[in-house]
Formats: sequence, structure tokens, C-alpha cells
Amino acid sequence: MSAIPKVLLRWYDRHARTLPWRAPPKSQARADPYRVWLSEVMLQQTTVATVRPRYEAFLARWPSVDALADAPLDDVLSEWAGLGYYARARNLHKCAVEVAALRRFPDTEEGLRALPGVGDYTAAAIAAIAFDRRAVVMDGNVERVAARLFAIATPLPKAKPELKAAMSALWPVKRSGDFAQALMDLGAGVCTPRAPNCLLCPLSEHCEARATGVAETLPVKAMKAAKPLRRGVAYALVNERGEILFERRPEKGLLGGMLGLPGAAWVEASTPEHRHPGAGAAGTRGPSPAPAIRGAGGSGDGPRARDFVAPRDDGGACVFGVGDWRPAGTVTHTFTHFQLELDVMTARTPKGFRAGPGQQWIAPEKARLPTVMRKAVERAVAFTAHPGEGPEPAQAGLREKKAAARAARSRFRPSPG
Repeated sequence: MSAIPKVLLRWYDRHARTLPWRAPPKSQARADPYRVWLSEVMLQQTTVATVRPRYEAFLARWPSVDALADAPLDDVLSEWAGLGYYARARNLHKCAVEVAALRRFPDTEEGLRALPGVGDYTAAAIAAIAFDRRAVVMDGNVERVAARLFAIATPLPKAKPELKAAMSALWPVKRSGDFAQALMDLGAGVCTPRAPNCLLCPLSEHCEARATGVAETLPVKAMKAAKPLRRGVAYALVNERGEILFERRPEKGLLGGMLGLPGAAWVEASTPEHRHPGAGAAGTRGPSPAPAIRGAGGSGDGPRARDFVAPRDDGGACVFGVGDWRPAGTVTHTFTHFQLELDVMTARTPKGFRAGPGQQWIAPEKARLPTVMRKAVERAVAFTAHPGEGPEPAQAGLREKKAAARAARSRFRPSPG
């Protein structure tokens, strides 16, 4: 096992991936800590293929930590749109402000962990890759390599301390960052989750899992509980220019600080359903005729059969009340801890409507949105362009029948203000 660092580093010198945040192996140059930090934050729960173009765009806009620290938070959140896990973007900005005040990145794991949003893994990665400190860097790729190398069958995540201890025993003092990146590259391209290519692996002679024929069964992962289902409603109000009314979500909570559509609360499917009474098959007319315009949008009266108020999905005050909403279909999205079914309702701007505080009209193609909101807007735009058509002809029937049935069973109740 003592030969592993030398063997792996020799392989890395020939086969290292070229990535925009890396310094080439054996170049004698250290990676820029700002670039390493930015890439590591972006790469959390996100693939290299997705991150690469977004990283380059981010870096072009804010080429230094000082530039990022000076940027408005709203701009950072907008640039982050689509990458998910939006607390990362808020912490990224906080961290940039703090590092700019310090005038440098700390160069130890302890100092780095004191920064906003920097945990054990990110601190180790920056310390090793940017400062060549001996820091044991354990991401998913490294854990998989370690589990196979030492044939550790303890299920994850319980196995994490055992895997780290095993790797720590052989982690080199010199070229610590290159060793970390070599393990990442090995896990990404050779020691893959399925069908590992053991014939090409430089560590095959040292691998206990290969020797015992269990490589493909490792690492063992504990069974995950099924994600609960939540349902909600998103409201796309369209003006005469084709712009949609958006609002910025509160700083705290899911999708905090991001642009989004107003909507009804996302509630567990096992609770009384919280849906617009007209949510059902795309293109069908909801049962609420044009109600009074009230809430943030102003006031109005006239021959109205009932009032309908669209609440905020964060449980806050009502945003606007307009009528004649039409269901555009349902979109689905997977979050870390739950699945979401979001009914999308559309309406044209009634006469006299005014956007309220914190709301803004934006052309849909120009809005920088989190993925779930982008899906909802795309559904609304498609329905507005072709009213009466369902979201997916092959699947819409069953889904929309279920939505209509749920709507028939429930009565809409606004979120508590």
C-alpha cells in the first residue's frame, strides 16, 4: 500500500483532466485559491459537465474574490440560477466579503472552516489543492476508490470515518493536492460506480476488492427512504407584452432570494390538498370567474361570483387576486428531501392591475430562474402560445385526470398570512 501515492501520481501526470480551475500537474504552479474555492462550491451535488460553462461565465463576470465581494447579492443569485442548492450562492457571497476583508484566503483547514459555507470537505480541498497542505480530501469519487481499494463493506454513510482513516494512512505529504485530484479523476473515469474498468486502473494490483471479485458491489449504500410527495400551485400572470409577473423569494427558506412565480404552499400529499379549484386538465376553464382585483395588485369590484386570492407559497401575505385562471398543466421536480408536483395556472392581466412591492414584469426568456420555476414558466408559456394543449400528450391524460380528481375533492384555502 505504501507504493500507492507514487503509482497514482505517475498515472495522474499522464492522464489528468484539463479543467479550468486546475493548475497542470508538475507545473510547479499552485492553483488560485479563489478558483479552487469557487469550483468546489459549484461542484457540490453538481456534475463537472454542468459546472464547467457556468464556472467560466461566473469567472468572466467576477474574476477575483474582491470583484465578487463587491457584487450585489441579487446579481450573484441570478448568475447562480439553475445550479440548485441556492444557499451555496448566498454563502459564496458572504464568504467573498469576508475573504476580501481578510485580504487573502486562510491557508489551513481550520482557518478555511471558519469561513461562511465552508465545511470539512471544502476546507480540505482548498488547503490541499491551493496550498499543498496535507489534507485528506474525501468526495464521492474518493470514497468509492477507498471502499474498493481496502474492500470496506460498511454501508455509507456510516463508513465515512473508516474510509477517511484508511486514506489518511497513505496520504502523501508532498503533492497532496495532486494526489486528491488524481483520486477524483480515477473515480470519475476508471473506478466508476458501475462497470469499473479494472484493466485500466493503475491501482489494480493493490486493490483488495478486485482481488476478491467484489469491486462492483462496493461501496455499499444504506437503503434510502422514499422521498415524500408535496404539491403546490404556481401562478403565471401574463401582461399584454408577454411578460410574466415574478417576485423575489424571502432570503430564508427553500430557493431563498431567487426569482419565482407567486404560488400556494407546497404541502405534503398526505395533508388536505392545497390547490387552485380549477387545477385540472390543461386548457380547461377553472370554476372561478373573474374575481375582484385585490391584494398587492390593487382593488376592484363589479359582478364577481367569488373572490380568489393567490397566496405566497412561503406562507406570507396574499400577493394578488385575479380571476379566470386556467390550468396549464403540472410540472414535477425532485429536491433533495422531497418530490414536488406543481400545478401551473395562467391568466391574462386584468384591466387596472398593478404589480405590488417586490414584484416585477420580466420577459420569460430573460428571467434567471431556479430549475423548478423555469419548468413552470416553460409550461405556462407553451400553454399561452397553444391554449388547450396538454403538457405531454403521451402522459398528460392520466396525470391531468388525477389533478382534476384532486381538485374536485378539495376546496382552495389560502395560506395563513
